[in-house]
Amino acid sequence: MLGLQGMIDRMLKECDFATVPLDATEQLAKLPSGDVNAIAKLITLAELHVDKNNQDAAGLLEQVRAQASLIPVVGITGTGGAGKSSLTDELIRRFINELPDKKIAILSVDPTKQKTGGALLGDRIRMNSIFSANVYMRSLATRASKSELSLAIKDAVAVTKAAGFDMVIVETSGIGQGDAEIAEICDVSLYVMTSEFGAPSQLEKIDMIDFADLIVMNKCEWKGSEDALRQ
Repeated sequence: MLGLQGMIDRMLKECDFATVPLDATEQLAKLPSGDVNAIAKLITLAELHVDKNNQDAAGLLEQVRAQASLIPVVGITGTGGAGKSSLTDELIRRFINELPDKKIAILSVDPTKQKTGGALLGDRIRMNSIFSANVYMRSLATRASKSELSLAIKDAVAVTKAAGFDMVIVETSGIGQGDAEIAEICDVSLYVMTSEFGAPSQLEKIDMIDFADLIVMNKCEWKGSEDALRQ
């Protein structure tokens, strides 16, 4: 008799295998056509490469980067609970309504809990506009990056750039005062915040305010939002 814990351990062990071979040359050939399975598997390969540092995977990802097109990358970041995912969803809705012949990819990063090692990947809970043939969404965990981004995010962006999308949105996990890594991987960065940042002097501590191209004051119906916008 295995018992409950034994059954759990056995199921976890049987599920613990790579779903993508480190040599994914076949997927690379399918990538320019926008094949969603190829996109998904190559992003997974990028995550596996972070963990395993495999030379075959490194060579394949180098080919992906060589195929990447010059398309705009929009970075959306901000404090946890500021409404980044809801804002992203609204931007996607307007994008597909105004530009129905264009394709968009969304890469959303969610924090990995240090204690359990798990990540909710809950950004898609807020997404109501992604159910379109022109929209691709992928969630990634921060894992061991110790920042608001996944260590595989640059390769994941390269995969979407090589897959024929017209724009890529990267949404980070919630950030603190000193995180501005998103500015290094995007062409246009949005910092999303609410009026609840504390005293005006706190604004001097938020590093992203110095780097963001646009600052979004979200949940502006909240009390104090007009004062916050002025400050």
